[in-house]
Amino acid sequence: MKGFHGIIFAYSAAPELGSLVTERTAASVPFCGRYRLIDFALSSLKNAGVLDVGVIMQRDYQSLLDHIGSGKAWDMSRKAGGLRMLPPFGLPEYHRGQYTGTMEALNGVHTYIEDIPQENVVLLLGNMCANIDLTAAMKHHIASGADMTAICADHSPTYQPHRYVIGENGFVETLFFNRSAGYGLPSMEGYIVSKKVLVDMMEKCRALNLHRFHRDAVNMFLRDGGKMSVYVHEGYARIIRTVEDYYAASMDMLCKEKRAQVFPVDRPVRSKHVEGVSSYYSETASSKNSLVADNCIIEGSIENCIIFPRARIAKGAELKNCIVMQGGVVGEGAKLQQVIADKYVSFAPGVEITGSEKLPFVVPKASKL
Repeated sequence: MKGFHGIIFAYSAAPELGSLVTERTAASVPFCGRYRLIDFALSSLKNAGVLDVGVIMQRDYQSLLDHIGSGKAWDMSRKAGGLRMLPPFGLPEYHRGQYTGTMEALNGVHTYIEDIPQENVVLLLGNMCANIDLTAAMKHHIASGADMTAICADHSPTYQPHRYVIGENGFVETLFFNRSAGYGLPSMEGYIVSKKVLVDMMEKCRALNLHRFHRDAVNMFLRDGGKMSVYVHEGYARIIRTVEDYYAASMDMLCKEKRAQVFPVDRPVRSKHVEGVSSYYSETASSKNSLVADNCIIEGSIENCIIFPRARIAKGAELKNCIVMQGGVVGEGAKLQQVIADKYVSFAPGVEITGSEKLPFVVPKASKL
């Protein structure tokens, strides 16, 4: 649809993700065999025809740049408009430390936002696992006559979300902060907002030295009588902020029904294309309820596992409920359960490691065990 510009927040390192974000942001964490988390936001925008997109970064974004490139995979490599990567350039002080909040991140690139030619802006998290029908959301926003529309989930997520209560007039009446249960629709922290209102919110927060999006900007917007509608996303949605979130979302993709909600045929998830040959399964291989990418060699046993490209599972190895990222090698006779192995990890023959569903064992990139 015309008249909409996308902004993706990819600056968050999410320290609760531990070693998974030592050299990358949460938005560039590998997911489901061949994707990165930011692919979902980029693809949702692409599928809705929003091809002018800014990605707000701050630190440790080399992995993100390598993955996104020019944006060609999402049809955003264009001479005019298209994809723009946005490190902090608005104010000198934004070059130090971490952003305190989303409003600080927006004000860090305020000159870019002020120059956006479209009337409306779509704000999305880069670390959200969800395939949002933004075409329907944008139509709802226009039809509602609201200045701002919150994208909410149709179910209660595992984290404590902000919740919106709708009044009799169809607009948001109350915002509850960090409520795990009770009244209101849980926020997915995605929004559609008029550019004019967004810039006004940024200016007010900058003048008052306020940094938070919900507690400061949205709260002030509602208090001043701003009209906010709600679009309800039906289907799978999970914000990835912790290792437990990442592991649970990954294991959820082994469920056919949940996977179909994230990867529907009519709204494909695009990613950086990498050529690869088909994976090889030897006579000794066994694979049960697992997702295996191209160019892997499977000689051992895998059950409820996600295996990324160029991984090798040697003869006699037994893996259950594990994630092995690109280039991982599991030696003969090794036994792994509830393990997340980052890229290029090697496990020696006979190694035995067991994690748990709530606390999976995470092996940092390029480690040798």
